[in-house]
Amino acid sequence: MHSRRDGLLDGAGDTGPRGGAAWVLDGGFGSALPAKWNIFRLLRHIVWPVAASEPSKPLRPTAYLDGLRGFAAFLVYIHHHELWAHGASNFAQAVAFENAFGWRGDFYFSTFIGIRNFFTGGHLAVASFYVISGYVLTVKPLQLLQDGEHIKLGDNLASAFFRRWFRLYIPLIVTTFIFVTSWHIFGIFSIACPPKATIGEEWWNWYVEFKNFSFLFKEGPIWVTYNTHLWSIPLEMRGSILVFIASLALSRATTKARLLCEVFLVFYFLYVVDGFYCALFMTGMLQCDLDLLARRPDAYFPKFLRRLEPYKTFIYYHFFAFSMWWAGVPSATTNIEDVRNNPGWYWLSYLKPQAVFDPKWFYLFWASNMLVAAIPRISWLKRFFESRFCQFLGRISFALYLVHGPILSTLGDRIYHAVGYVRTVGDHLDKLQWWANLFPLPNTGPLGLEIRFLLPHLILLPFTFWVADVVTRMVDEPAVKFAAWLYKRTIGGGAEPKPEAPVALLRVA
Repeated sequence: MHSRRDGLLDGAGDTGPRGGAAWVLDGGFGSALPAKWNIFRLLRHIVWPVAASEPSKPLRPTAYLDGLRGFAAFLVYIHHHELWAHGASNFAQAVAFENAFGWRGDFYFSTFIGIRNFFTGGHLAVASFYVISGYVLTVKPLQLLQDGEHIKLGDNLASAFFRRWFRLYIPLIVTTFIFVTSWHIFGIFSIACPPKATIGEEWWNWYVEFKNFSFLFKEGPIWVTYNTHLWSIPLEMRGSILVFIASLALSRATTKARLLCEVFLVFYFLYVVDGFYCALFMTGMLQCDLDLLARRPDAYFPKFLRRLEPYKTFIYYHFFAFSMWWAGVPSATTNIEDVRNNPGWYWLSYLKPQAVFDPKWFYLFWASNMLVAAIPRISWLKRFFESRFCQFLGRISFALYLVHGPILSTLGDRIYHAVGYVRTVGDHLDKLQWWANLFPLPNTGPLGLEIRFLLPHLILLPFTFWVADVVTRMVDEPAVKFAAWLYKRTIGGGAEPKPEAPVALLRVA
């Protein structure tokens, strides 16, 4: 069983080869080479890594979670691009994406049950991020807890708790600071957040926003105008603390009592108060606890779950089908009446508990949990998320989540203007007039798959992947190492197990 401590949004990834997705520096910086060649190799490593030629190491038992996290981050990318491009010139189309098949008489292929998740699956992705985080963050604590290693459990939780803030927020600090600075150095204009008059004013505004955003107990909106997609990171941090505390608080409980407490906390956060993200983290922890207990022949395990073992194929295929259905919950507004007015959602809308303010999170709670539970029990689905492509996405997932928004609001916005997605409503439109219809493309094809939408991704997709890979190697992985080094220094340089490099989280829709 792997002992990783990183959460869903954690997207760094191993620096060694694994599953064919590893990347290494091409050669060492030998002292015999001239300094200029060392610099050249360093620049080459930054700009483009070289694939490792060593034999691939076997995948970890939970490698499918890394692949799911990566593919979920990719769905966030697709979701935001679909809404940005189509909403630029026809807001009604963007709204159609967020409603069910047949809404107002429109029967778009991209809104059909199951199919819609490939176009607007960003909501499901965020919910899945939190379930996976709850799972992987508690693997090691629950192992130690079940082994009765309470002293080691305390040490493990202390290290994880200390490093978590640095691991999540350092990449945010670096990427947002570089983004806002680039506006003034290179004269880049971003429609998402018009720049201030001077770079000094920009830096001060960035500082004020970020220091409030990074405060764990901040009340009110948790948006960063420089990259609004980061709203899920504070919830990731809060959920992480929740499962750390739960692991410690329940460490002396009996197995049966611990499971009952985990179930109660899930119920409390979902049905009593509006804490959907806490419920998602707790179910991740609960799934992890049950998986570990199922592998222990001498441990307590709920008998009713044992009795369902012969029917697991039937059950988990239905879990997967239901997850794809409920993942497509209408999400255009937070009004339950709007959900009720969508075809196929009238009776389902009455399942929403009073406590939940935004209806979509109730249905996404069940969809994401059924999906995470089903994947390792459906062989072909597990193989897909263990594929080299998904493992690569998993390695860069956190960075992909961080950079896709800034790239979309700068390069993407210009390219979409050039091919014909011209925004007609908004401020500062004059700054992009030069790009309007520069290379117009036909708008033929079904909604979401038009030629005008697909062709720009011949540039946008590889560029975004490349930037995400660079950020992973130059920012994300060093942030993990820095957090571990800093913790070691605070405990006097004692023997602290070297943390595994994060396997490729966002984080969001």
